[in-house]
Amino acid sequence: MAGPLLLRDVLFSHFRLHNYRRFVAGIAATETPYRILCCTPTNSEPGHADEKANYAAQISKLLRAKDLVSHPRSDDSDYRKWKDKEEDILKDIEPIVRLIKDILHSRRYMDGELLTAEDEKAVVEKLLAYHPHSEDKIGCGLESIMVDRHPQFRSSRCLFVVRTDGGWIDFSYQKCLREYIRYKYPSHAERFIREHLKRGSG
Repeated sequence: MAGPLLLRDVLFSHFRLHNYRRFVAGIAATETPYRILCCTPTNSEPGHADEKANYAAQISKLLRAKDLVSHPRSDDSDYRKWKDKEEDILKDIEPIVRLIKDILHSRRYMDGELLTAEDEKAVVEKLLAYHPHSEDKIGCGLESIMVDRHPQFRSSRCLFVVRTDGGWIDFSYQKCLREYIRYKYPSHAERFIREHLKRGSG
């Protein structure tokens, strides 16, 4: 918050010292350009030394403040804890995410094909079990997991629960993944989801 306020004060001060149109238009061919970051007064500009020195100090302070906001210190304990936890979560979910992308986007499975027992076990245990409506998805019972075209977005493929009564329904692996992270990493889940899983609400 301090950065934008300081920038506003600096700009207002600058506009008071110099004509706004000259500032926007840039350098005039017949005049010496005003140097924003080099404000050392010259003999041809008497009376402006203090104002220019103050302006240069404000610019320098603003740049330092902006740098601190943009580049948090790597030795900051909270930041370091977050980065460590972020790495832990990424390592944890990476195998199942890689598997799902392989199932959906490779030629391992054709449209309407059932997953192998090994892939099905991984999907059920790591994803479907954490779906916020897993009981409704499974219904009367789980027969298998199928990959097929999305019922509305035909250019996309997704996973389906095939029930014991022959019915089937799609489910979002993204929803499952979010709930898994919330369950296992409650203190860091929302930040991780915001930074890494904001696409594909599913």
